[in-house]
Amino acid sequence: MTKILVVDDESSIVTLLQFNIEKAGFDVVTAEDGRTGYELALSEKPDLIVLDLMLPEMDGIEVCKQLRQDKVETPILMLTAKDDELDKIIGLELGADDYLTKPFSPREVVARIKAILRRSAGKAADVEPEDAQKERALQIGELKILTESYEVYLRDELLDLTPKEFELLVYLANHRGKVFSRDQLLDAVWNYDYIGETRIVDVHVSHLRDKIEADTKQPRYIKTIRGFGYKMENVKS
Repeated sequence: MTKILVVDDESSIVTLLQFNIEKAGFDVVTAEDGRTGYELALSEKPDLIVLDLMLPEMDGIEVCKQLRQDKVETPILMLTAKDDELDKIIGLELGADDYLTKPFSPREVVARIKAILRRSAGKAADVEPEDAQKERALQIGELKILTESYEVYLRDELLDLTPKEFELLVYLANHRGKVFSRDQLLDAVWNYDYIGETRIVDVHVSHLRDKIEADTKQPRYIKTIRGFGYKMENVKS
């Protein structure tokens, strides 16, 4: 049975979510502080984590950050009482897959869980069996992107990218020369229509440029197309 880990410090919310998620056919494990949630994420190996932002012991941002540093790629749905764009951006930037602001309906949480699990299953199905043991590499100028091991090298130096930075870079690299609007990139990389949340794309592009560009004011790889969006140049070595 698909296992969902719910981490929230409000007992009433934990009870409500557990009841509705189990009713939808999932197994549920719960925690009411960040430290316990982090430990359960490692020991129970859930298929998805519903993670509150404001937690005792260890907040949701730190839990998410630590899990991604530990190479735990379990999908994360973040919950928060704050309707704050910065919190949302930080959470998504650190590798959360989706975001809900309290108050929310349990039905919406279950719908988001199912959507995230479908996307995760779809990504796994996209890997062809004969390619499973192969390391696909994208070479653009002095950038080398290893798509299977989730590594990016610039002049043979391994770069430290967040999961979403990596996904955005790979998407642009796979479509070199094509211009994408911010909304198109949101839909392609985040797999959810964050209407009006285009700053998320700008933040990620800015962070990518800090890591891959010699001069961020005159970028060589990711170009801004004024009034529309971004494109990856087909830079030659």
